[in-house]
Amino acid sequence: MRMQRPDYRNGSIVNLMASVLSALGQPPGLYAPLSGLMPGSLAASRKLVLLVIDGLGYRWLLRHGRGSFLQRHLSARMTSVFPPTTASAVTSFLTGLAPQQHGMTGWFMYFREIGAVTRVLPYQPRYGRSSLADEGIAVRELLGHGSLFDHLQVPAWMVAPRPIARSPFNLAHQGRARLVDYEGLDGLFERLGEIIAAPTGRCYISAYCPELDAMAHEYGVESGQAVALFRRLDAALAKFCGGLAGTATTLLVTADHGLVDTRPEWTVALADHPELAETLVLPLCGEPRAAYCYLHPGQERAFEAYVSKHIHRCALAYPSGQLLDEGLFGLGTPHPRLSERIGHYTLVMRDRYVIRDQLLGETPHPLVGVHGGVSAEEMHVPLSVFRSDP
Repeated sequence: MRMQRPDYRNGSIVNLMASVLSALGQPPGLYAPLSGLMPGSLAASRKLVLLVIDGLGYRWLLRHGRGSFLQRHLSARMTSVFPPTTASAVTSFLTGLAPQQHGMTGWFMYFREIGAVTRVLPYQPRYGRSSLADEGIAVRELLGHGSLFDHLQVPAWMVAPRPIARSPFNLAHQGRARLVDYEGLDGLFERLGEIIAAPTGRCYISAYCPELDAMAHEYGVESGQAVALFRRLDAALAKFCGGLAGTATTLLVTADHGLVDTRPEWTVALADHPELAETLVLPLCGEPRAAYCYLHPGQERAFEAYVSKHIHRCALAYPSGQLLDEGLFGLGTPHPRLSERIGHYTLVMRDRYVIRDQLLGETPHPLVGVHGGVSAEEMHVPLSVFRSDP
């Protein structure tokens, strides 16, 4: 299996954010600007808009977006981060950092500080539905990173769907940005249009659209439902851009990750492998396509032997420290708790396999479209650029 690795040197979504931040007056940081979008090319933009379409993979856009507005304005292919999943990649869009620095490593995360495995985006423990915020656990203090909006010298907006706009995760990353919520695709473009029309001078707008990812999870990314939703989204986007003349707006459209479709027979259920489960001291963390494994002391050989003998055609086992040393999570000095958040081993799933466990009282939610793995479908994302007349 060929592992698609993030290109943190000059070709990832983190480098895209370096271009954006530099164009907005931020001094250069650890990550270089994106090679296909130099900061100077954004200098004339009065309104700089970043729209993240959750789940829009580069290869998927080439297959299903022929003749679309987004494909006509396709500018570059980028990589996501590792793992290519919303929790890690959206945090990169909101901080300008790779997981190496922001420390967000997947949907399920173990935090030693509170002794719990969490669903980090809903900010809940895995075993229940109560919010960690209601228990007085401050999100910023737990996550250990800030927001890029706190460093901008221009007005900024954060545009998010109403159900999640004021979630603890979003509020922790809002910084000095103004938070605007919306309902549905029409609401998204209405809010963006209102912000752009406001007499604020130069500004930055960060917007997030989750509908494609949600549809792909439920029906599959190759489903007719996902393709139909994309066409509606693309048409709404084209109509919106048609009304931007005279605003000197640059619209950057990208994604956090792509997806692949899986099947029940491609699921490795931990319950079917009790000997493997016995080596683990915690539930699986991370993602079903890249699972972090926390081992009982002295179980390394037993774990490796079991994976090699029984599930080698489904998964590869890497010491998590090796992936960290190889730069899979980013460049430079890591987040002080990163090594705690990636376990002892990472099971990287082959082909379209996933691995799942289930806690007592937990209701399974099988998904058709999945992400977080190292395939090109999941790792590569598009960058489409539209510039209006000044």
